Formats: sequence, C-alpha cells, structure tokens
Amino acid sequence: MTATSIELWGPLLTAFVVSAALTPFAIWIAPRIGAMDIPKDERRVHKKPMPRFGGIAIYIGTMVSLLIFAAKDSGMVAVMVGCTLIYILGLIDDLKDLKPLVKLSGQVVCAIVVYAMGIRIEVITNYFGPGNMVFGDVACCLITLFWLVAVTNAVNLIDGLDGLAAGISTISALCIGYVAYIHGQYVPTLAMMAIAGAALGFLPYNFHPAKIFMGDSGSQLLGFSIAAVSILGTVKSATIVVVIIPALVLGLPIFDTLMAIIRRVIRRQSIGTADKEHLHHRIMKAGFGQRRAVMLLYCISGIMGIVAVLYSRSLIIECLGLTAVAIMLVYVLLSDTGNRNISLKADKIKREKERDR
Repeated sequence: MTATSIELWGPLLTAFVVSAALTPFAIWIAPRIGAMDIPKDERRVHKKPMPRFGGIAIYIGTMVSLLIFAAKDSGMVAVMVGCTLIYILGLIDDLKDLKPLVKLSGQVVCAIVVYAMGIRIEVITNYFGPGNMVFGDVACCLITLFWLVAVTNAVNLIDGLDGLAAGISTISALCIGYVAYIHGQYVPTLAMMAIAGAALGFLPYNFHPAKIFMGDSGSQLLGFSIAAVSILGTVKSATIVVVIIPALVLGLPIFDTLMAIIRRVIRRQSIGTADKEHLHHRIMKAGFGQRRAVMLLYCISGIMGIVAVLYSRSLIIECLGLTAVAIMLVYVLLSDTGNRNISLKADKIKREKERDR
C-alpha cells in the first residue's frame, strides 16, 4: 500500500479546518453549559474564568478526518471507539470535576474496550537476542492497558500552560506519523496526521493569551489517541518499536509525570494530588513568561522527536548526542531558580517603589 500526497496531507488539512472552525463555537457555548475553568487556587496560572470546552473541536476534527481517510481499517474503528469513550469521560470531568480515582477507573475501562477490540501490544523488538519478544495474554493485556493509561495521563498532566499540550501533541503526532511512514505503515501515518491537524487547528485559540482551554476532554483525547494509534501495525511488524518510539517523542510529558509521581510518593500524598511543581511551572518560576516557557518546551519536544526518528533508523550515536542536548537544556532551565527568583523579586520591589513616588 502506498500513500499519495493528498492521502498524507488530506487528514491533517481536514482535521485542521474542522477544528479551527468549531473552536469559536466552543468558546461561545462553554459559559452557557457551565464548561468554565474557574481559578480557585494558586496552582492555576490564569486569573479569570476561561472556557474549557475546546476538546469538542479537537474530537470532531479528528473523527471527521479519520472517517474520511482511515475508517476502512478495522483497527482504526477500535481507535475511534476508544477516542469517543475517553472524550465522553473527559467531558464529564470538565463539567462535574470527577475524583482522581473515578477518572482513572474510567480511563482503564476505555483502555479495556480498545484492547478487547484488538488494539494490543503483542510483539516488541528483543534486544537480548535474535527475533522479537512475543507477550502472553496476561502480559499483553497489562502492558497495553498501562501504556494507554500512562500516555493519556502524561498529556493530561502537561496541559498547564496556554498552548503547551496542543503544541507538544502536534509535534509528537507528526514525528510518530513520520516514523510510521518511513517504515511503510500508512494507516497509523494518516491517523497521526489527523490528530496533529486537530490539535494544530485548536492551537491559535489556545496559545497565550488563550481564549479557550481544551479541558480534560481534549488533553485525555490527545494522549489516548496518540497511544492507541502508535500500537497499530505492531502485530505484522516490530520494526517500529511500539513503546520506545512514542516514549522518546513523548519524553517530556512522560518525564514530568514520573517526577510528579515520585514527588507525591515521597511526600506521602495521593498520586492524584494537584500541585504547581510541574516542569512548566518550574520554568516559569525561573523567570520565563508563558510564551517563552511554552516555546522552550516545544524545542525540547522537537529534539526528542528527532531522536525518535533517528532511533527508528538505528542511528544510536546521534540519538545519544541529541538526548544529551535535551537533558542539558532541561538542566539549564531548572537550575539556579533561587537566584532568578531573587532577581525577579528585586525588580518587583523596585517597580513598586517607583510607582509610590
């Protein structure tokens, strides 16, 4: 099977147009149905109520594009069912503020449905010997469910600054789609293009200063769809390492999620406890505004996307070099925060004194 230019770019353009056209409607209807994000605590960066109904534009944009370009594939039908369920779960959370355990249980149910419909991690490259590693039924189920739920929450947790989740999801989907394309797996390629297009169409309304948030319905949908589509095609071929490639591309949100879990375990808090110590929050504390913080994180995510592409071509030395660059960037951004904060406080005091005069 080959893909023409229209088949490759059609899903992205279709999803982009639909998502961009529907987002103003989402902004209009959000306050009328109570889908508003009210800044109730210091964890939130925004200071005024914001619509958080953008997930509907991303969902419809993705679904319309997949229906047109990829719905004939049985695996894609399973992905679309799972995306619909996770979107409904996120929408309920946006309207009712579900408890973390209830939300996690719902995510597991969505993952089980997708697994039951045939989206499974059954084969992965064996690095300890010839051939591939084939998982048994129990291991296959547990690994698949863990992967789907973990990536869903990784994207959900990084949705803390204007445009951050939408931009990183776009970068991730494009990179994974490109890796799928160069290895001859065109259905995942078309699906990733659709996901990227939907997120990209929403981004102009969500970039700082945002007019709307995607909400959990959007962030969970993006994470779940990327995780599910990345599994497609692995039964026939283990050339694309199903976990390694997406994990590299999504290295930033996955790292942030792991650090959040470790932080909360050390403090003996619930894993679902919200805080303001995520990577993007700490970069802002280091003196960067929202726009610069988000664009810096885009750059790091882009570097990790290139690492994934190089890894898929077995260019290990190049991968290690770029990964080291990404790690150094994160270190530079997070280090010496105390001195930056002192400088910021000094500037603030100086401005207040000048106003008093």
